[in-house]
Amino acid sequence: MNKKIFIESTLLIFLGAMSSLSLPPFNYLLINFFTLSLFFIFLINKSKITKNKTVFIFYGWLFGFGYFVSNLYWISISLTFDPNFEFLVPFAIILVPGFLAIFYAMITYLFIIFKSKKNLSSFFLFSLIFGIVEYLRGTILTGFPWNLIAYSFSNHLEIINITSIIGIYSFNLFCISLFVSPSIIFLKTSKINISVFIAFFIITFSFYFYGSQNLNKFNNAEAKKHDYKIRIISSNISIDRYYNNADPVIVIEELIQISSPEKNEKIIFVWPEGILPGISQNQMKEYKWLFENKFDAKHLLAIGINSQAHEEQSIKYFNSFSIYNQNFDLISSYNKINLVPFGEFLPFEKILKKIGFKTITNNYQSYSKGEKRNIIQVNKDDYSLKILPLICYEIIYSGKIFDNSDFDFIINISEDGWFGESIGPQQHFIHSLFRAIESGKYILRSANNGVTAIINPLGVVEKKVDINQSGYVDFTESKKLEPTLYSKYGNKIFVLIILLYIFIIFSFNKIRDE
Repeated sequence: MNKKIFIESTLLIFLGAMSSLSLPPFNYLLINFFTLSLFFIFLINKSKITKNKTVFIFYGWLFGFGYFVSNLYWISISLTFDPNFEFLVPFAIILVPGFLAIFYAMITYLFIIFKSKKNLSSFFLFSLIFGIVEYLRGTILTGFPWNLIAYSFSNHLEIINITSIIGIYSFNLFCISLFVSPSIIFLKTSKINISVFIAFFIITFSFYFYGSQNLNKFNNAEAKKHDYKIRIISSNISIDRYYNNADPVIVIEELIQISSPEKNEKIIFVWPEGILPGISQNQMKEYKWLFENKFDAKHLLAIGINSQAHEEQSIKYFNSFSIYNQNFDLISSYNKINLVPFGEFLPFEKILKKIGFKTITNNYQSYSKGEKRNIIQVNKDDYSLKILPLICYEIIYSGKIFDNSDFDFIINISEDGWFGESIGPQQHFIHSLFRAIESGKYILRSANNGVTAIINPLGVVEKKVDINQSGYVDFTESKKLEPTLYSKYGNKIFVLIILLYIFIIFSFNKIRDE
């Protein structure tokens, strides 16, 4: 019995780990047809011989653990920069995947409770529960919607363009069904099972056709030349500057050199998140002298920088996106809303601080959450544009980026150096493609130690500077796209897809009962 448990446990962890190879940067998409189908077949077969339903919690957890431990190992790298955190590395490698695997345990337990004896209904039920729980993973406890199965399609822009209508969660539900669909033929070869299997491939082809039409239409549209440039900076500055008391003057001089400012040209320079060590928003004016011979009255600087607010007898700190004019007067600012647990804020801070814990990204206290994601309007010296700012991993959220689509483009700034030479920065970047498609907006991404790029509203990377490279890309023209259906209705569309699946489940049950 112990040998059998060991073999089954190893198999489930292996299947989960192999599924990770379908994700960026590997993108071995076809592997999911085997891993997810085998996982579903395993559950079906076990349900026929196992009376103890609680054991299915264990089955789901093992698959989830294999999946997340193999694609989120890089989170622990952020703990290696500070010796005080190094003892937590083994815990991060195990505990983060272990926690996220609980959601997969929930999937298999709910499935076995509600499972029908009819495999086709069970197939749709499994997909539905999987899709709903993945949505919950992305929303509860601040949410962490990283590495949804749907991201395995990131190399297929034509297909993922359907997210402009249905969004990532609906598409994720569809992907789960598509990848599991071979199992319904294996479990029972019947005309209706084969028809369902074929139907999912026909739907996939229709997505491809829709996306191809969109891309052709967009490519043939006329681009509008801007009367300004947005210069998005990519830097390769070591993350060690936070711990080695790096001279901010040296960092600023390097960033100015990368920016290659041109006088008498209207340019907005975008620098990455938290790029300047030890400088807060109200201190930028002290470094004005570094810019005096390089920047002129037509230049603006957008930068990720810390800010402070005094409240009664306390000080609040924020991770902010700030825009300055050439005199370093603050034009506008946005305080980050979606903060990274342990990275930017410490849960149960009063308790954990007493035993030596602190946030990874600063030495003083947790960042405070901003009140609202406001659209930044730049109206100065003939500039007239509206920007939606997203800081770092705010780009991973779907359906709640904005309420008002009346803006020109999204600027995403990030510091990806926390994750070293891992797959983390590449996974992070891929989220930008999906947000561009969902929103129907250009995304301008500036990253330190990550991918810097201009991504058009159909997810095409028009220009980029690759990981760990210094340089810039200029945003000088754009094509306008009407607001997408998903940007208007968000995850209300996901609710409609859920209702459709419920209708299908009951319909198949009724057909078989008759």
